[in-house]
Amino acid sequence: MALQTPVYLDHHATTPIDPRVLDLLQRVQKDHFGNPASAGHAFGWAAARLAEEARERVAHLIGGSAREIIFTSGATEADNLALLGVAEAYGSKGRHIVTSNLEHEAVRGPLAEFERKGGRVTIVAAGPDGRVSAGDIASALRPDTILVSIMAAQNEIGTLQPLARIGRICKERGVLFHTDAAQAAGRISLDVERDGIDLMSLSSHKIYGPKGVGALYVRRRDPRVALTPLMFGGGQERNLRPGTLNVPGIAAFGEACRLAEEEMNDEAPRLLGLRDQLWLALDGALDGVFLNGSYEERLAGNLNVSFDGIRAHRLLGALTVLAVSSSSACSSIETRPSAILEAIGVPRELAMASLRIGLGRFTTAGEVDFAAEKIIEAVNRLRC
Repeated sequence: MALQTPVYLDHHATTPIDPRVLDLLQRVQKDHFGNPASAGHAFGWAAARLAEEARERVAHLIGGSAREIIFTSGATEADNLALLGVAEAYGSKGRHIVTSNLEHEAVRGPLAEFERKGGRVTIVAAGPDGRVSAGDIASALRPDTILVSIMAAQNEIGTLQPLARIGRICKERGVLFHTDAAQAAGRISLDVERDGIDLMSLSSHKIYGPKGVGALYVRRRDPRVALTPLMFGGGQERNLRPGTLNVPGIAAFGEACRLAEEEMNDEAPRLLGLRDQLWLALDGALDGVFLNGSYEERLAGNLNVSFDGIRAHRLLGALTVLAVSSSSACSSIETRPSAILEAIGVPRELAMASLRIGLGRFTTAGEVDFAAEKIIEAVNRLRC
């Protein structure tokens, strides 16, 4: 059977919606159009029931309870609500937040706003393997620290952070712990109790659900986390996120979480095998190939690879049969190196020569062989 091109290998940017999720989304959109806030008739009851079932499924994926899930438009909104909501609610206790130099813009942006309003942010540097030291987090804490925000899995290099160790330190010091788990949820085991997490941001479209839906986990006990809302209106979602609920999207998000939890134990080793297959092919055929980040402590489907002697934007231009991305921000005139790669000490030339490859649920061994062949051909051609 011929491969359909371009082959999609950019699952960290977004994932295709699972057909099973799409089926549910379409059925809910057609048959359950009621407003869940309409408490006086069957249409509203049905919509509310679907939203609550989804809340249960999202919570179950991360070891929380349904009452701790606040639906949002995505992980970016969840990050904003977590960071700025905590900053406002705990401003009398302190105005200091600790984070890392690996965070997504969805965290960096709200923290920049926090600083603009007079807050202080300490940025802890990751090591060359792309992981943050829990000891360095502990050293960065101050009496006025109110929050630590460390992403669970890095979106470019896929490295996994020691959440449980960081969570334990935060608990010992009475500091809240937030993690952006958009890349990690449904791919690795997450448990808010085991890992000591007080706030967690989630995204539907990273786990084969629809775009425009996400959630924020907010701990309700030991401790009960307070948040100041950023938006105001009808009082939905515990007065933290007003507006009519996107019931079809929420129901589909819940189904995506259910499927991810059900299939994760089989899917992770399958992706790991495909990732090893691809890396061994590239490393065996090419000189000057470098893996960025830890090989062991990373998402099973992630490869971030630099190719000595070329530029990523030229390589991408030669790989139109593959949907991959560069760690560099490219313009029509020049290329800037990835800030994440430079943060972990990758030399500038290599940071400007990297590809991020994200394997996913529907990636096949044949597609991986095809990708390896095309990347090897393109690199050799560009080096001539």
